[in-house]
Amino acid sequence: MTDTTLGHGAQKPPARLPRLGELAAMLKRGDLALAFGILTILVVLILPLPSMVLDLFLAISITLSILILMTALFIQAPLEFSAFPTILLISTMLRLSLNLASTRLILTHGHEGTAAAGHVIEAFGNFVMGGNFVIGIIVFAILVIVNFVVITKGSGRIAEVAARFHLDSMPGKQMAIDADLSAGLIDEKTAKERRRALEDESGFFGAMDGASKFVRGDAIAGLLVVFINIIGGIIIGVAQQGLGFAEAARSYTLLTVGDGLVTQVPALIVSTAAGLLVSKAGVSGAADKALMKQLSGYPQALGMSAAVMLVLAALPGIPMIPFLALGGGAAALAWKSRNHKRETAAVETSGDPAPAAAAAGTAADEPISAALKIDDLKIELGYALLPLVNAPDGTDRLTEQIKALRRSLAIEMGFVMPAVRILDNVQLEANSYIIKIKEVDAGSGRVWPNQYMVMDPAGNQVAVPGIHTTEPTFGLPATWVDAGLKEEATLKGYTVVDAATVLSTHLTELLKGNMADLLSYGEVQKLLKELPKEQGELVKDIVPSQINVSGIQRVLQLLLAERISIRDLSTILEGIADALSFSRNPATIVEHVRARLARQICAQNTSVNGYLPLIALSAKWEQAFAESLIGQGDDRSLAMAPTKLSEFMTVVRDRFEQAAREGEAPVLVTSAGIRPFVRSLVERFRPQTSVLSQAEIHPRARLKTVGSI
Repeated sequence: MTDTTLGHGAQKPPARLPRLGELAAMLKRGDLALAFGILTILVVLILPLPSMVLDLFLAISITLSILILMTALFIQAPLEFSAFPTILLISTMLRLSLNLASTRLILTHGHEGTAAAGHVIEAFGNFVMGGNFVIGIIVFAILVIVNFVVITKGSGRIAEVAARFHLDSMPGKQMAIDADLSAGLIDEKTAKERRRALEDESGFFGAMDGASKFVRGDAIAGLLVVFINIIGGIIIGVAQQGLGFAEAARSYTLLTVGDGLVTQVPALIVSTAAGLLVSKAGVSGAADKALMKQLSGYPQALGMSAAVMLVLAALPGIPMIPFLALGGGAAALAWKSRNHKRETAAVETSGDPAPAAAAAGTAADEPISAALKIDDLKIELGYALLPLVNAPDGTDRLTEQIKALRRSLAIEMGFVMPAVRILDNVQLEANSYIIKIKEVDAGSGRVWPNQYMVMDPAGNQVAVPGIHTTEPTFGLPATWVDAGLKEEATLKGYTVVDAATVLSTHLTELLKGNMADLLSYGEVQKLLKELPKEQGELVKDIVPSQINVSGIQRVLQLLLAERISIRDLSTILEGIADALSFSRNPATIVEHVRARLARQICAQNTSVNGYLPLIALSAKWEQAFAESLIGQGDDRSLAMAPTKLSEFMTVVRDRFEQAAREGEAPVLVTSAGIRPFVRSLVERFRPQTSVLSQAEIHPRARLKTVGSI
């Protein structure tokens, strides 16, 4: 056993220094590497650099600028380089820090020779100036003017206008996305992706507008640094180092101009990349392919260019060879482009099998696979109804109403209805429409877009001239009148609605009557996943050990079939968990859940006066139904004589019609044991009538008995 106790005379081991491997592992992390790089740039602004280290950093600056330019050339869309504003700031800070470091070396060691600030600056100065510092100053000034006045100013203006236009167009683009989503052209995931891309695009061009100011400031700083270095260097060389004026001017000017060129060349490259990036909006694909495709896409333009160059070659005093070569190349390219266009047009018109065979083979499978997809909800319109979704004034009333309908049904019934796909059908009559649920006709009607439907609330025919028809939703007599008669009909107390409202009302009733079919397995899974954490634990307790998701789906569908909202999913799941202790039959579970939802069911059927109107089933019919049940437990079924069934239907119909004439919309109350069987009969001729058991009457509900059966 090793004794690790240190005595009084023992020395503690020195603290362990981080090893090179640990430092390398830290640098492999992108966030730490970036932070280390930014700190290095800030340190260079303060501490002096040796000339050898300065050469390394200048090479890094030039390499980084070339990498930025090449990336801007090869990207397909501007958003692929969304980090450009950040990179632009970092590269600008890098150049300014290197400018300050080189200035410190030039002013400190400029009297020692042209290699005082490193070999990179010396090489740039000698190569560009050619021994004449006046030439170097002029070349540097031209580079700064090109960068500052031409490229930076132009790209900054493009970024400013693009940011303003994108910001102004955002509301319209968002409305277009919402319209496509409501029309069923895209799904929720695609809509979210489009909204995110729209926000990213707007933020990118806004950032580019501000980032372009970095380059302008860099160019101005470069001019000031060169001016300060030349004046300060000559003063230091003559007054402090004892150099002659000509020698000091030559040495410090060469170093300063070389330093300015090393800084301005990367700045010019990055400015060009920024200009390419902001001017790429609207051009898809890499820059080379997009430009070549568009420049060579018009043979007439290439032909005229070739003709102009050939004419210039024939002028006296003009060098013939370069213009002849360029004119011949342009003419050949125009000829090739013209032949390619002709071949493409011939393939499209005649269907040449050679080039079209592969395309036909790949495209042939797409319609077959697309035909297998079923639209949950679809509205087919005759050609005269297209103004409902594409009005001349730009309004889209039908789409807006469908969007509002889906939102209200989601709040009312507890799940989001599928998107509605709207399309035209030339086989329909001009003013006809068909509503399909899962590709099956669910309802149809005829509406007139520029007219209004007028109905008498009492159910009588209106006394206004127009096209007499039947309201498609409830089958009431109605009349289509011109817009000029709208005010007259309103003054007479008639109900007046437009065509889009008629269609959306029809759609609403069809959706409420078919909600059970629209609740898919995937939607149930989504509802269960979105439950709070506490209720999620309940789902884990019963799924799949006691019931599977399909069983929950069936319970929810049975509730929706009777227009019971499933928004209170937590209470429904608690009821399912209780019922599973004595039954696995969905119908039995539903009856137990309905008792749990007594408050909601009573509130749903409460009248505007605050009471629940009801018609009670008499003891005679209660006994008749109870005696007609055969089987035991969950296998019970109704076996009532047909004459008895007919008598029951007649009595129910008469009693509820009488209540309707009295202004009441009552519910039918039965005992819990026979409620499902009574409901199965009533829904055949009065599907909108609610049938409640006595267990579903909440103790605090105000009741009003309007009759009995």
